[in-house]
Amino acid sequence: MAQTQQTSRRTGRQIGPFVAVDPVVDRMRSLRAAWHPADGVAVFNRVYLTVTEEIGRAIESGTFADRRAAATLDVRFAQRYLAVVDAVATGCQAPACWRPLFHYRRHPGVRPLQFALAGINAHIGHDLALAVIDSCRTLGCAPTELEDEFDRVGDVLVLLEERIRDELMPGPDLLEVADPLTHLLGCWSLDRARDGAWLAARSLWQLRRLPDLAEEFTERLDRSVGLVGRMLLTPLARP
Repeated sequence: MAQTQQTSRRTGRQIGPFVAVDPVVDRMRSLRAAWHPADGVAVFNRVYLTVTEEIGRAIESGTFADRRAAATLDVRFAQRYLAVVDAVATGCQAPACWRPLFHYRRHPGVRPLQFALAGINAHIGHDLALAVIDSCRTLGCAPTELEDEFDRVGDVLVLLEERIRDELMPGPDLLEVADPLTHLLGCWSLDRARDGAWLAARSLWQLRRLPDLAEEFTERLDRSVGLVGRMLLTPLARP
């Protein structure tokens, strides 16, 4: 994506080039090539790559009124996932929200759809709120000024979640109604996760001058999202 000058909707003045989406897309493509397709993190990476490519095309086509804000949010969001990948690769422990996915990534009893949704749960439930705060600091704005971009990105995620469910769990039919996976996935909603992320971002913004409380809030968010991820990765098939 080319970097272009743009007039800020907040100040009316020219601002610098927006953050390019291409580097994070390239990195996710390299991970896709390096990991075995059955690896649970690779399953999520393929899904997320599709999301990021879709949002990049939307930014390029002018779907977002403020391209710089949309690209900044998209890139800061992706960078949080890639930072976890890098940390784990160097032997560091993943955050609690990501830990179940990295721990169970090769478990033969966990299905691909579970891996995909566990990654989406960690990334939206925890990382998205922090990416909004990262973007606000980069752009010099409050979360309310990114609400349009947040909503449009969320709309793309909802459409892609539907596509993921169709591709990884075709149906429904009588067997799938009785399948434990159907009941497990019915306990999780992307819309609710997205709403929670927006509330968490607004809360963290209000707590920005109270670092101790902000840190405690972030840690509790991390742990609670991790518990949901562990539930989503309950082995359902015989190893």
